[in-house]
Amino acid sequence: MEIIQAKTAGYCFGVSRAVQMVEQAAAEGKRAVTLGPIIHNRHAVAHFAELGIRAIRSPAELEDGDEAVIIRSHGVSRAVYEELERRGVEIIDATCPFVKRIHRIVSKAQEEGRQVVIIGSRDHPEVEAIAGWCEDAQVFENSQELEKWLRSDENYQHIPISVVMQTTSTKKNWESCSEIIKKICTNYVLFDTICEATEKRQAEASDLARTCDAMIVVGDASSANTGRLATICRQFCGQVVMVDNASELAQIHFQDAARIGITAGASTPAWIIKEVNKTMSEITNVETVPEESFEQLLEQSIKTLNTGDKVLGTVVAIGSTEVQVDLGTKHAGYIPADEVSTDPNQKPEDILKIGDEIEVFVVRVNDAEGTVQLSKKKLDGMKVWDEIEAICENKEVIEGVITEENKGGVVANIKGIRVFIPASQSGIARGGELSSLKGKTVKMKITEVNRARRRVVGSIRAVNAELRRAAVEKIWSEIEVGKKYQGVVKSLTSYGAFVDIGGVDGMVHVSELSWRRIKSPAEVVKVGDEIEVYVISFDPEKRKISLGYKTPEMNPWNQFMSRFNVGDVADVKIVKLMTFGAFAEIIPGVDGLIHISQIADRRIDKPEDVLAEGQEVQAKIIDIDAENKRISLSIRALLSQPAEPAAPVETEGDVVVYQDGAVVAEEYAEEAAEAEEAAAEEAVEAAEAVEAAAEETAEAVEAAAEETVEAE
Repeated sequence: MEIIQAKTAGYCFGVSRAVQMVEQAAAEGKRAVTLGPIIHNRHAVAHFAELGIRAIRSPAELEDGDEAVIIRSHGVSRAVYEELERRGVEIIDATCPFVKRIHRIVSKAQEEGRQVVIIGSRDHPEVEAIAGWCEDAQVFENSQELEKWLRSDENYQHIPISVVMQTTSTKKNWESCSEIIKKICTNYVLFDTICEATEKRQAEASDLARTCDAMIVVGDASSANTGRLATICRQFCGQVVMVDNASELAQIHFQDAARIGITAGASTPAWIIKEVNKTMSEITNVETVPEESFEQLLEQSIKTLNTGDKVLGTVVAIGSTEVQVDLGTKHAGYIPADEVSTDPNQKPEDILKIGDEIEVFVVRVNDAEGTVQLSKKKLDGMKVWDEIEAICENKEVIEGVITEENKGGVVANIKGIRVFIPASQSGIARGGELSSLKGKTVKMKITEVNRARRRVVGSIRAVNAELRRAAVEKIWSEIEVGKKYQGVVKSLTSYGAFVDIGGVDGMVHVSELSWRRIKSPAEVVKVGDEIEVYVISFDPEKRKISLGYKTPEMNPWNQFMSRFNVGDVADVKIVKLMTFGAFAEIIPGVDGLIHISQIADRRIDKPEDVLAEGQEVQAKIIDIDAENKRISLSIRALLSQPAEPAAPVETEGDVVVYQDGAVVAEEYAEEAAEAEEAAAEEAVEAAEAVEAAAEETAEAVEAAAEETVEAE
């Protein structure tokens, strides 16, 4: 009969680390407790009790004098951790680093608004702790439960989901659950969090069971990973037994077993495994497998390090050229400085500190020199590629920094990976300056990933299109007459300006740009200006919006009325000369009439004898007709006048001439006023006709523009 023991049987890295931390606390004489059994093995727990380390179920069971609490490798929830901090005890965190990583994953997922799904045993302490680092996590033990939940509500199939796995779960269960997620869900991220040591142990147990006539699985019945090993072995071997220790072997009889395999769960102490091996050898009269020395065991562990492995280590030193990492073997692990980060501007000390536990990639093992070259950058890069592929598959939006412009487009950097964005997908109009994007952080979608060729293609335009569609729908769902928007002038035409109010263009007719008469919109605004506009009218069916820019506060007449009164003196500018007088601009948009009789203190034949267009003079406001918005001005009123009118010296019809030469022409003044009014009415009618023609032209141009857009 042959007895074969699995090489990976017994403590895994996380359990071994936790046991060492308990033994160290006992050696230091601390009055410490473990929060729950430190591992799922009653013999180990009893041994720790003999050392003075007892187990408690919750922080409430802490006693006066307890100095430290050791958190087991399964970890605890955020609430329990915070409760321990409030109690002020020393926390010795023996949580397995692989489990700790899952805590970070689910915490981040919750912050991003994603639904956390955990695949594992609901009542297992590790799963309970993971669920305690997020809210409303869904736990499923197998793919059947997962599929039933996803199909129970169609909304579950479209919400963003992040999926993690209990570290001791089987690869087969993970693969079946992953297939369900990929087949049903539209927005998901899968994190394969099964411990590599667990995978190796399960694979070795499977291989051993295939070649053996009987299998012995050593471990506590409460250990989940031990139970899974037994399940795996039963798939390939007809005689599989679980034993807690060597004493149970006396009651077991194997039939026609020429080869017996021995494996053990991650919580099984090495001394129990050896005792089982020795006892089984005595029962079957097989020579005991010789015990290996500590040095030999180390040599075996070293040989398990191969190029391409992912291993966990602790940072022990940070130098200018390399970072030294303790891998738990006699090999000296080191990371060259340029292999720490994908960002060449970051120094190792910026992202690492002594004592950090990090996962690294084995680049080269040198047994002769006893060194292992490692890379954090390569492993991070592999993870980024996984992330990029998931983002592409899920059609998610990601941010990147534009680093360069090249032929045909621009290049963005996303976590060290170059992403090419074709010019047509850059969001810049044809012929525009792509260089304007350089240095900017932009949002994009990943449209193509070719890992073998290290090629990634992105699109800014796809994101902009989605944002614009969403903005358009939002605007049309909320739009109402009078509503104000902060907009950007996109283009100018002869009849008005088109303004983007957040994804939708509206038109401000030239008549709505200014209270004064303007020849071109360019007199008021230019492309790129940010202006506040309001809705005058809209047509949801034709998707047309008419906007206004001029407001009552901008009305020159209102500004004039708030600043001037009859009797005030104003600096005015002569803008037009008529036979009956001169029009003068008081403020932009408001003109007043200086009647020919009010231009000088003597009779003049025509206004241009005294005034010229463009001339600036002072005039007194002698009348304001608010109803008709007319203002009468006088220069003559500011000239020196005698206290009493001089006696007339002659009369010529209706014209009275005084000694000082002053003239009063009543009938002439009335005729001039009538002429002025008639001329003003003709000007208004002409302006209205021009405005009507402009509106007809605007509508025709706008209709043509819409037809062009539809054709495109």
